[in-house]
Amino acid sequence: MTIMRRTPLYALHVELGARMVPFAGYEMPVQYPMGIMGEHNHTRARAGLFDVSHMGQVILRGSEAAAGLETLVPVDIQGLAEGRQRYALFTNDDGGILDDLMVANRGDHLFLVVNAARKEADIAHLQAHLRGVEPITDRALIALQGPEAEIALARLVPGVSAMRFMDVATLDWDGAALWVSRSGYTGEDGFEISLPEARTEDFCRALLAMPEVAPIGLGARDSLRLEAGLCLYGHDIDTGITPIEAALSWAIQKVRRTGGAREGGFPGAARILRELAEGPARLRVGLRPEGRAPMRDGTPLFATEDAADPIGTITSGGFGPTIGAPIAMGYLPTALTEPGTRVFAELRGKRLPALISALPFRPSTYRK
Repeated sequence: MTIMRRTPLYALHVELGARMVPFAGYEMPVQYPMGIMGEHNHTRARAGLFDVSHMGQVILRGSEAAAGLETLVPVDIQGLAEGRQRYALFTNDDGGILDDLMVANRGDHLFLVVNAARKEADIAHLQAHLRGVEPITDRALIALQGPEAEIALARLVPGVSAMRFMDVATLDWDGAALWVSRSGYTGEDGFEISLPEARTEDFCRALLAMPEVAPIGLGARDSLRLEAGLCLYGHDIDTGITPIEAALSWAIQKVRRTGGAREGGFPGAARILRELAEGPARLRVGLRPEGRAPMRDGTPLFATEDAADPIGTITSGGFGPTIGAPIAMGYLPTALTEPGTRVFAELRGKRLPALISALPFRPSTYRK
């Protein structure tokens, strides 16, 4: 029998009435008494508090940390300014995505946050190729997201008000060092905060005592990120999908592309650079089902109502509470990815139409 791990906030989740489910080897809250729809809408209107302590936190030290990491990701790490953070991707020799992650330049070291289901593999990958890899085991990670996140957090940590999107800073709360980034996974303004495990529950209780803040579970986290058009590893991206197919070309800076000062030099560079130049054969797109029925991951897609063979697959799907309609993402041949193009999804033996939609479904509200 598999033993599930627990985050430092497990007892608080139970106290707050959370329904706990297995996720990436942890017992995690999927929803609270407010319900997924209420939690989603609260985050869009006010501020939602998420426990993301299951994610992996890693420090990279040494004068060659940035150059070394560039041998594993197609991203400009050496040009990342101190106090700034950047989205990155570990790639394999075929150009597929091993994981997506955040990388912050904290002055004398880099700070990485990797996905929960991949953290052991990612740490092993880093240790096999680089020196100075230090997995963090004594800090939790929380996220505060929504238009009133700054108002709430600034009561405890006034310095956050000066931060802009993708800034990182070390700030003090009652003697505890908080590693704060102005970022998140909802499309909303907000913050992710790494803090000592022993102080996490007290800090979260202080936030939850504020009228703006409510606890949010994995269910609403998924619907929020889907409306924001953000990828979920293992669904929308994996080892068989390249960053270009995933519509993540924006994450590859000019300096790492063909003709750039540090062109290539990362796993899968030949294919990734070729797809950047010539375009991929398939592409991740948004989909708006024309009816009310949600189209879930794994649903096959067809070019016409009576086509014999599928041309693609939905990788994420559900109901978008802010949109007020079902939404989905999936992969289709590039020739069929123009917004407004109609395709058909097969649900319970019926072919139902869906229109290609631009991503994100809801514009982001990041603090630029």
